[in-house]
Amino acid sequence: MSLRTLAVDFNSFFASCEQVERPELRGKPVAIVPVLAETTCVIAASYPAKACGVKVGTGLAEARTLCPGLIIVQQRPKVYIGYHHRLLELIERSIHVTTIKSIDEVECDLTATFAPREKALGVAREIKAVIAREIGPQMGCSIGIGGNWTIAKMATDLQKPNGLVVIEDTELPERLLGLKLQDFLGIGPAMETRLRAKGIDTVEKLYAAPKSVLHGIWGSIDGDRFYARIRGEEVPHEAETNQTVGHSHVLPPYLRTVPKSHAVLHRLLQKAAMRLRSINHYAGALVLRLDYYDDESWSDEIRLAETQDTLTLAHALNLLWSERPVKLRNKAPFRVGLVLTRLLPATCHTPDLFNQRRDAARGKLFAAMDTLNHTFGNGSVYFGGAFGVTEAAPMRISYTCIPKPELEEIDEARGRRLRPVFPPVVPPAYQD
Repeated sequence: MSLRTLAVDFNSFFASCEQVERPELRGKPVAIVPVLAETTCVIAASYPAKACGVKVGTGLAEARTLCPGLIIVQQRPKVYIGYHHRLLELIERSIHVTTIKSIDEVECDLTATFAPREKALGVAREIKAVIAREIGPQMGCSIGIGGNWTIAKMATDLQKPNGLVVIEDTELPERLLGLKLQDFLGIGPAMETRLRAKGIDTVEKLYAAPKSVLHGIWGSIDGDRFYARIRGEEVPHEAETNQTVGHSHVLPPYLRTVPKSHAVLHRLLQKAAMRLRSINHYAGALVLRLDYYDDESWSDEIRLAETQDTLTLAHALNLLWSERPVKLRNKAPFRVGLVLTRLLPATCHTPDLFNQRRDAARGKLFAAMDTLNHTFGNGSVYFGGAFGVTEAAPMRISYTCIPKPELEEIDEARGRRLRPVFPPVVPPAYQD
């Protein structure tokens, strides 16, 4: 059985959502940006814009030059998350979604019912039809079918937009020989450098390399897994864990000062700490990154005893901030970001023996603040480090991390009430 996986990749997802919502954008070159500022960059583009050379990461000024008729749209994360969940429901009508890979990619298991080629093609066409009917033809998707996620996902990239490609194990590696090394899942710039250092500079040589060689290049069993995956073999999924929690923000011009950028970092930290508590994890390290114009950047990391305490994390942030190089002390960044790493599930956390009473009291404080922010909106209550910038850094989406609106903004299920409202108790009718 060589067809085990079906991959669905929604084409130009953010731009497609906007074109579904706004008919005047359909068929037009559209660029989605995080903020409406000339110094920002494109985070998504429609196919007419891509045809002009506009792609993710293109600076807005360059994008306007490449595509004079470009329509700029500020991103609306809540809209895209809504479409994400709606699309999941539509796919589930035809086949179960096994894994959500990102906001615009899902994996489905074919082995239960649809393994034969024609049945697999039938369910793929059914998915396309229901999406076109229920949402609209503007929401295009490429579907790939193969022996595992790696092959199925690469099949989606072979035909865009609106493609449907099947790759049987017997067609490997011939169907993929025209690709570049970095077109393979698991090969980025650093890995390509390591492969080339060993004389592997083509896809043909990649397939010809023995498993032991790839094991050595990867430096672990991941090389063995890669060897199996590119041959369509079924490799068990590694257990997914929460690796990091973080936020970054491209600062609009009015926040590009040293004090304001520092305050925005505290805003980001308080959001990250709330997310950390929501997934019931503790962080053992904090990474700070600052990006400046002229391609200069600075980052550093601080280790700490595992914590989910906002005040402890804020103190660590201030320590990192104070370590900035002298030449950057009076220079404002245009982008700031932080990441909580070395995460530990609460079930594995050992409480601080010397500060149990303090930590218990703070735990109650943070729980109350989180409840208020979930109920009335993030930033309703906050620590003073974020003073003056609580409207900054609204909900954002990375393709691999789908935020929960109830954490980032307001949990509508609460109805802006701290406690649920129960129906009034009606006393039984009085009887003589």
